[in-house]
Amino acid sequence: MKYTQRKKALLLLEDGTIFEGKSIGIKGSAVGEICFNTGTTGYQEIFTDPSYFGQLMVATNAHIGNYGVFEGDVESDSIKISGLICRNFSPNYSRQKASDSLFNWFEYQKLVAISDVDTRALVRHIRDKGAMNAIISTEISDVKLLQQRLNKVPNMKGLELASKVSTKKNYFFGNPKATYKIAALDLGIKKNILNNIAKRDCYIKVFPFDATFEQMEAFKPDGYFLSNGPGDPNPLQEAQDLAKTILEHNRPLFGICLGHQVIALANGIKTYKMHNGHRGINHPVKNLLTGKGEVTSQNHGFVVDKDSVEKNENIEITHLHLNDDTVAGLRIKNKNCFSVQYHPEASPGPHDSTYLFDEFVAMIKKKIKLINFLAKTVSYKKQ
Repeated sequence: MKYTQRKKALLLLEDGTIFEGKSIGIKGSAVGEICFNTGTTGYQEIFTDPSYFGQLMVATNAHIGNYGVFEGDVESDSIKISGLICRNFSPNYSRQKASDSLFNWFEYQKLVAISDVDTRALVRHIRDKGAMNAIISTEISDVKLLQQRLNKVPNMKGLELASKVSTKKNYFFGNPKATYKIAALDLGIKKNILNNIAKRDCYIKVFPFDATFEQMEAFKPDGYFLSNGPGDPNPLQEAQDLAKTILEHNRPLFGICLGHQVIALANGIKTYKMHNGHRGINHPVKNLLTGKGEVTSQNHGFVVDKDSVEKNENIEITHLHLNDDTVAGLRIKNKNCFSVQYHPEASPGPHDSTYLFDEFVAMIKKKIKLINFLAKTVSYKKQ
């Protein structure tokens, strides 16, 4: 089937609401939790972000596909969204370094996408009614049959998805001759996170989602990193236990997005599913330590409970989301640990928050300096 064959397509929401559209030319059906991203660029990075696994993406930008695809813009080895809903889909593209059209890329990876949907009305509906499951189809027009399929889709709350996108085997990233070694837990890691860590003179060993402290410690890392990823953080008990052990040993630890939530849970802080998540590249955040504002890239449907943090005297809120006053960053007092809810690698998005990677490396340097000082002190006393 080609793009020119524009058959009718349907979108059915969990609450029974129906939106009509057209197929872009790829036959099939797709299910998942429906969400929307307000970014005006970076669709390829969004589609390949493992944090979107199990979700139907609504693009609020009016034009999708107009600049094609480029291999350097991917965040993982494949498309991770379940399906796409957009207003205008362009089978043609105009970008000098593009290698192919978005349509051909979708067709190759068998991604179902529908266009000509009133996305403005759809987003307003989702904002009012909250996150819910949905199904899109270019092959089934029977609403009852679609409803039957939709009823089988599990709710995102309580759903563990990190294991679906995590690496199955350990692998290395960066320069083996780099000064610092980082052990990264892959809960759905983005390539640009690895790029940002590696270019700060770090060599990274990436471990599967269920790796143990002993396995990661055998690498003799200077610091630990817990990545972003999809799903509910609560079922990730192994990752929470890992975070607890890292903190007990007071190793330098940095977490982003799902990793941030795992660190919170490891410290007895609650998380909850939001009415609507934060997904876009223009979210305002205030750094409470510096008083400065940051424009950030965000993608999450769960968040750390602010009241729970404020009752814990060992944890400090470092960043707040200015739209809804939700927790955007934490620091564990008297530990070498901090985390943020948003994406400082910002791919796509602004680069206001890349300093956080510098702070991670600075924390590692400080820890190494202290260890060396104590070693010299002990050696001197023995003399």
